[in-house]
Amino acid sequence: MTTFRRRFAEWRPPSLKRATLWVSQWFSKTAAFESPRVAAMASPHMQQPSFLLASLKADSMNKPFAQRCQDLVKVIEDFPAKELHTIFPWLVESIFGSLDGVLAGWNLRSLQGRVSPVEYSVAMEFLDPGGGPMMKLVYKLQAEDYKFDFPVSYLPGPVKASIQERVLPDSPLYHNKVQLPAPGGLGLHLALNPFEYYMFFFALSLITQKPLPGALHIRTSDCAYFILVDRYLSWFLPTEGSVLPPLSSSPGGPSPSPAPRTPAMPFASYGLHHTSLLKRHVSHQTSVNADPASHEIWRSETLLQVFVEMWLHHYSLEMYQKMQSPHAKESFMPSEEHVLAVRLLLKHLHAFSNSLRPEQASPSAHSHAASPLEEFKRAAVPRFVQQKLYLFLQHCFGHWPLDASFRAVLEMWLSYLQPWRYAPEKQALSSDSQARGVSERWAPFVQENLLIYTKLFLGFLSRALRTDLVSPKNALMVFRVAKVFAQPNLAEMIQRGEALSVPELRSWLVIPHRQHRLFTAPTFTGSFLSSWPPAVTDASFKVKSHVYSLEGQDCKYTPMFGPEVRALVLRLAQLITQAKQTAKSLSDQYGESTAGRPFLSWLGFYPTDTNGSYPGNDLDEMGQDSVRKTDEYLEKALEYLCQVFRLSEAQLAQLTLALGTAQDENGKKQLPDCVVGEDGLILTPLGRYQIINGLRRFDIEYQGDSELQPIRSYEIASLVRLLFRLSSAINHRFAGQMAALCSRADFLGSFCRYHLLEPGLSGRRLLSPVGRGRAANRARGPRLSLRFLGSYRTLLTLLLAFFVASLFCVGPLLCALLLVLGYVLYAVAMTLLTERGKLHQL
Repeated sequence: MTTFRRRFAEWRPPSLKRATLWVSQWFSKTAAFESPRVAAMASPHMQQPSFLLASLKADSMNKPFAQRCQDLVKVIEDFPAKELHTIFPWLVESIFGSLDGVLAGWNLRSLQGRVSPVEYSVAMEFLDPGGGPMMKLVYKLQAEDYKFDFPVSYLPGPVKASIQERVLPDSPLYHNKVQLPAPGGLGLHLALNPFEYYMFFFALSLITQKPLPGALHIRTSDCAYFILVDRYLSWFLPTEGSVLPPLSSSPGGPSPSPAPRTPAMPFASYGLHHTSLLKRHVSHQTSVNADPASHEIWRSETLLQVFVEMWLHHYSLEMYQKMQSPHAKESFMPSEEHVLAVRLLLKHLHAFSNSLRPEQASPSAHSHAASPLEEFKRAAVPRFVQQKLYLFLQHCFGHWPLDASFRAVLEMWLSYLQPWRYAPEKQALSSDSQARGVSERWAPFVQENLLIYTKLFLGFLSRALRTDLVSPKNALMVFRVAKVFAQPNLAEMIQRGEALSVPELRSWLVIPHRQHRLFTAPTFTGSFLSSWPPAVTDASFKVKSHVYSLEGQDCKYTPMFGPEVRALVLRLAQLITQAKQTAKSLSDQYGESTAGRPFLSWLGFYPTDTNGSYPGNDLDEMGQDSVRKTDEYLEKALEYLCQVFRLSEAQLAQLTLALGTAQDENGKKQLPDCVVGEDGLILTPLGRYQIINGLRRFDIEYQGDSELQPIRSYEIASLVRLLFRLSSAINHRFAGQMAALCSRADFLGSFCRYHLLEPGLSGRRLLSPVGRGRAANRARGPRLSLRFLGSYRTLLTLLLAFFVASLFCVGPLLCALLLVLGYVLYAVAMTLLTERGKLHQL
């Protein structure tokens, strides 16, 4: 060994390929002469060091991105699988990042063609599913049946917990892959083939890799990652033709389908307790070569299983039931990009399933022998996606913030509800396709996904009742849902499906103790489809089994067209009507406030309205266009809801009046609903609801000491404080004299009262009799206030007056005397008018 190291250190190879081959030959020659101790080190857990891997790692630090990819292409083409399998895990991690999120990899979620065109084109070509170098490497290693370890700790929560409890997950993706921890090696892990290992990392990078700080404003549809997702879906789940075989990169032909592995640990089956996985497989295991036609789609099944497991299987039925508690701790919250990727998957799955020809999709055709791809198209959505998507959507509807970002979740849900939008005949429909309605051929889909229509609609109602419908974005979401459910014939399909599930379900269906798992023990062939039970033909049984499988045995179904949901819809209709009125009043208020501001308000000298307008909406953003859009969305949403639930205009008018949203005689909003208590007005629950939703508001007015008001934005803070100290000193020094002057009954007394006394509180519109009494008790004596001199407006007015006087050759002293004289004349006139007004009141 020492001789080998010395000779390698003295030799300088001319190329990377020759160097690695030379090292491999010398290592194999010298290994025969090593001692037994050295030979024992060459165990599977103590692999030989890879000089090719070391060279590639060094190049990744020194060479530019395009050059590194060119070198990788040459390495993949020239080196055998024996050498490439050592670099495969490192290469996958360097592309998609580490599972713990520390290494970012190629940052595919931030890579865009218009920003980095060279890097973008190189990355997309390298990872292309149709013939990219990375897929060639995967197929080359697949042909040699290499396995790679994937830690269980990075799997989604329910799967990880299931495996750690020695319970078999329900997905066939994990069968025969779980390996016990090795002494001194990895912990509990999966033994994956190269294609599975690559897809695991590709799917998980959407969750584990956090977006860069500068990537917040990047359009998701332009990112390399999402374009790759679309390409992989189009390649492995084709809507036209069949799945193309992998390009063979070795003389041995196409890569084989992965053979089932020997079980490595005991598992307890869901519904079949105290039974080992090995015993179960003895009776069900068949040869992988029993159905050669199933090898055609194993990559398609693997891709779909990986995407569904990594993106959707973060919640189980037990976890969902626990999360209903208000004290439950948040386990996993998907990001907006995560939701967009799931929507892309659902849209493509609908197109993939709908690509079956009508004769293939008919029940008679299903009874005859069908190709594995046709069977897979029928089973893709109901058997692989439906349950996990329902739990995923339930969690998002219940825990997503009440803001406009919920639009991504909403569109994902609506995309799944409308498979007819992705049918081939969709392009042949004319512009009046909306009037045609939903075809009866989609009735089985609606019935088999009844809860996703009805239960999630109820969840959306609960969200809509808590959102501000004056916002155009929230109004748009209500409009979108109402428009989808108002499609002709869809409501009737849902009602027929509910009619099949209303009778007692328990007498119709017997389900094992763990309802959300497989009904039967899985079998293993080359395809995952063989592990699923045959399709059920009875419509009523299908609907009831769907409800039980998604909600459990103890579910209590709430009909969508029952009285409970109808009451919520009526309440939403009330809020829509009120939101339209509120948006109109806010728009009018914004117009009045804009028109009423003086010319100098742009300088910041105009006072801000402390009584303010409704703070729930930004009036500066509530322009005429926003109000018009909000009104249109809400008007159409109300119309669609009336169509779906058969609401009449008389019902809406009666409910609107019952809630007290009518305007008063002057066209102004009334005060919020409240009662008079010992401490003043007390809001009722209806009043709090009216304030929160901006339906009514109090006219807030400052009723304290005017000298102690907070310093406003149009005042000079230091000058206001200085004037307050000065006026306080004068008031304290001459309090007796000012009181004596104000008590006089002649004109001098009236003149002093006009300047030294605050306006009477009796003239203010106080909120309650209690408030008026307390205000009377807070009457203050005469005092001097100089705060007006600390205002920008006052100082600017004085400055303009002196400037104009200087234009007429009037000096500052004379100008000041003229201003004082003018004010005295003004004060005398106001004093006379005030006294005359008091006499008229008497």
